[in-house]
Amino acid sequence: MATRRLSFRFVPLLLFLLAAAAYGRLISDGSPTTPVTSTSLLSNPVSAVIRLSTSASPPPAAVEEKCEQSYGFLPCTTTVLGNLFLVLAYGFLMYKAATYLSAGSELLLEIMGPGLVGGLLLPILGALPDALLVLVSGLSGSRETAQSQVLIGMGLLAGSTVFLLTVLWGTCVVVGKCDIGPNGVAVDLQDNKGSSLTGTGISTDVQTSYAARIMWISVIPFIIAQFPKMLKTQHGQRLAVLLALIVSFLLVLAYCLYQVFQPWIQRRKLAYAKHKHVISGILRHAQMEALGRLLNEDGTPNENVLRKLFHKIDMDQSQTLSRAELHALLVGINFEEVDFDKEDAVEKIMDDFDTSGNDIVEEAEFVAGMKRWLNEAKRSVPTSGAYSNKFITDYHARTRQEHDLLVDRSDETVESVENPGWCITKAVGLLLLGSAIAAAFADPLVDAVHNFSNATHIPSFFISFISLPLATNSSEAVSAIIFASRKKLRTSSLTFSEVYGGVTMNNTLCLGVFLALIYIRNLTWDFSSEVLIILLVCVIMGLFTSFRTTFPLWTCLVAYMLYPLSLVVVYILDFVFGWS
Repeated sequence: MATRRLSFRFVPLLLFLLAAAAYGRLISDGSPTTPVTSTSLLSNPVSAVIRLSTSASPPPAAVEEKCEQSYGFLPCTTTVLGNLFLVLAYGFLMYKAATYLSAGSELLLEIMGPGLVGGLLLPILGALPDALLVLVSGLSGSRETAQSQVLIGMGLLAGSTVFLLTVLWGTCVVVGKCDIGPNGVAVDLQDNKGSSLTGTGISTDVQTSYAARIMWISVIPFIIAQFPKMLKTQHGQRLAVLLALIVSFLLVLAYCLYQVFQPWIQRRKLAYAKHKHVISGILRHAQMEALGRLLNEDGTPNENVLRKLFHKIDMDQSQTLSRAELHALLVGINFEEVDFDKEDAVEKIMDDFDTSGNDIVEEAEFVAGMKRWLNEAKRSVPTSGAYSNKFITDYHARTRQEHDLLVDRSDETVESVENPGWCITKAVGLLLLGSAIAAAFADPLVDAVHNFSNATHIPSFFISFISLPLATNSSEAVSAIIFASRKKLRTSSLTFSEVYGGVTMNNTLCLGVFLALIYIRNLTWDFSSEVLIILLVCVIMGLFTSFRTTFPLWTCLVAYMLYPLSLVVVYILDFVFGWS
């Protein structure tokens, strides 16, 4: 009896759940537009129920949302996890595009040397993935669709600038820190003070501060475009966008011409490329001497083989390597592709190995230095698993014409290249491949970010601000961190001048593409909070880096804090004060 009574208790609950799961549209007995009343239901319940079941249609909220396939065949989805997967997949493809463009640019720089190619073409190629993403963010669809999606382009603009000047800048300070000497300059390769916020840091040369000043000037187009908003007027907004567009492309031209006539940044890139070739030649020579495999199958350095190599180079059995022995090693290696200064190369190898500063290389220093070289080789050459002997040969082939970052007279000349026709073909092929991948998957990536925003109800600006810069700038970020980890003034100078150069192209070329999109499609310029954080980060870091050359470790904390602060400022201004 109790069981029967209990079962009946659940009947109303079951009916309630069924009613909640169903949907219907109420209609009247005579007209579909008149609601069914309780009287009509009682007088003719069967008719009313039949009409409810046959003519009812789901409300708009219940209609399944559909997605549109990019190019008619690429996958699309409306789910959160599905769009997250697409963002990661297309983002990885954009990362590969940036990698191919970077590799092709470096190879072309080695062949053509600093000048017109390095000054005009390479900065534009470096900013190409960002520029394409900005362009497609508002190129397709109706004006209303473009207005909603163009926020993704602004998120990429702001995110790239803030990422480079905060997260990447601070990380380079951390990995490149050395002890700051009594003269206020970081001492190369000396890192004995641990994590002292004031006693350790990095130093750069004066030319790097010039790059920071150029970066600071690059925010002028943002100010011009934002000027009517600052005056709280809608009049002249379209004219302001046009003026900002013209100024941004004039600044791109001026920056490229500066690179042509003052190619010191390009020379630093070329110098580093040459030194890496010397390193890979030494590794290949050691592998060919049949001393054993330098890398185990799992990719870990083989210390026993490295110690055997040390004792073979140590001809006088003094348990140390002198400059003469390093010179003899280089003379015995056949560098077919490059005719370089052996004495200069010995000096730079000594700088890499001699961490104690006693002008000789001890066994522990040699093993540690070779491990660093091998780890850098693993980062440079992709492998499918086991590290065979061919791995070192592949690394040597990829590091042709490479050298250290010291800016001297030998850096200003372009070495002869074996088979230049093939090298040019390879460089152009890499550039075309990178450009094709970036052009093909920029639009699907923007669509995936937009759909992910709709699925999660997270504003697309924040998604693109965080995720897209990681895809388009990760190749440059890894390269910059590797440079900084060498813990030298010259390498730090190259690292930070590269960072400032990337921000400059982002604030001029990519912004110019964005402004052209706004002007041609007659979209609304309503990005006050986004422009504000770009100005704040660029002005703060620009002024901070333009008039000093040494940065203690505590400065990385300032850079790191600016990143979350930027997101908080945009959220408060947009969603609390309603700026945009």
